[in-house]
Amino acid sequence: MTSSPWLSPRPVPWATRLLPLAAAALLSACSTPLVQPHVPSVPLAAAFAQSHAAQAEDAAAGAAWWATWGDATLTALVDEALGANQDIAIALQRVAQARAGADAQASRLWPSLGVQAAASRSSSGLPAPVKQGMPDTRALRAGLDVTWEIDLAGGVRAARDAAQADATAAAAGVQGARLLVASEVARQYFVLRSADERLRIVQALAKAQRDTASRVASRLREGQASAFDHDRARAEADALDAQVPALRVLVGTTQTQLAVLLGRSPSARVVDVDSSFAWPAVRAIAAGQPSELLRRRPDLVAAEARVGAEALRTAEARAQWWPKLFLSALVGRQDLRLNALDLAPVHFSNVALALAMPIFNAGRTEAGVRVQSARADEALLVWQKAVLRAVQEVEDSLLVRAQEAERHAALALTVEHRRRSLQRAESLQREGQIDLLALLDVQRSVLASQLALSESRLQQALADVQLYKALGGGFSMTRPDTAMTSLAARTPQ
Repeated sequence: MTSSPWLSPRPVPWATRLLPLAAAALLSACSTPLVQPHVPSVPLAAAFAQSHAAQAEDAAAGAAWWATWGDATLTALVDEALGANQDIAIALQRVAQARAGADAQASRLWPSLGVQAAASRSSSGLPAPVKQGMPDTRALRAGLDVTWEIDLAGGVRAARDAAQADATAAAAGVQGARLLVASEVARQYFVLRSADERLRIVQALAKAQRDTASRVASRLREGQASAFDHDRARAEADALDAQVPALRVLVGTTQTQLAVLLGRSPSARVVDVDSSFAWPAVRAIAAGQPSELLRRRPDLVAAEARVGAEALRTAEARAQWWPKLFLSALVGRQDLRLNALDLAPVHFSNVALALAMPIFNAGRTEAGVRVQSARADEALLVWQKAVLRAVQEVEDSLLVRAQEAERHAALALTVEHRRRSLQRAESLQREGQIDLLALLDVQRSVLASQLALSESRLQQALADVQLYKALGGGFSMTRPDTAMTSLAARTPQ
């Protein structure tokens, strides 16, 4: 029998088999020249323009910034939402996907090993003299298959690092989801407390108006008041009663929104009415420096990671111009029987090294580089815009907070003075020195000022929530300076 060039009667030494692998590893280890990553330029001031309105932050403020209000109910709600919210769970699944994608890209740098096995048998049923020319055969074959794309131009490494940057962005997305959920729970909680408070104010004043209408009715029967005064008093009470349904709707819808944020059934009541609720005192919140937002805000950390990922993919696209080296090897053992004759088992090997390099593809590779370069530039512009918007949000929040504090102080004085005037008006009206219309005007002014003061308390609390959100909360975010620099430094030109 003539031996096949792929079948060797003697075992191939393992050193000879591993020689191509060692050479390939040596070629792959040759790193491309390091390049410095691009440093985006964003005009940032040394301090916030409105930072004079904020002084030292309370030392108790940390990662759980919502606990600084000292409201046990709010703290419990936020903690529950962080563990049960669906948006956070979705963000965690995106992290799992991104990390799996990074592992898949990293696996391309290593050889792929596989096992091949085959068994075949043929029998012609011909007489023995004929089988000398057409023998019956039985073959058993098993081998180890090795394939490897040797990363000469660094494209595979760039793809791996880009996937790692995607995983970094996804991890920052989880912190961003936590920040959004915590701030939204706090916002809805304060809206609910404000609606409860305004509902109590309106109901109390409506009762007072009905009492006034009853007194006017008594005076009408005694001939000391007119029907016009009676109708006016009843109209004021009816107008206040008309505000109650809208406030009850606000309370109900806020309860359902909180339930969804906490992962509960919207049909379940989340927060009970608390008539003893007191609005938290205003406290200073340190804004820090604008540059600190780059590591404090999860959205900026994620945007920066995407810039690195797109830059690395640009390097991957450029690597398509360079040669690609492919190594494949198959080594194994074969047992062959011809008719009734068992041949000695033999070892076989098949090693191939292939080189592929583009010469002409009508500009397809260059077009791919331009597309990816445009995506990288877009990601950079998106990051720069996000930084500017982040600074704007902090500046606006500081301004709103400062102005709302002045408004609240003026409204508090207004309520105090109008309550005193109402007490005098009620006394004068009982003595008959002023008519009912004057008393009703004073009562309306007291209602308006009390509702405005309640709204101001809400706006102050919401301004605090917005400022914490704009500053990135108290979450411990790690800006991937070292990691991203390393990724960009390995990017081939």
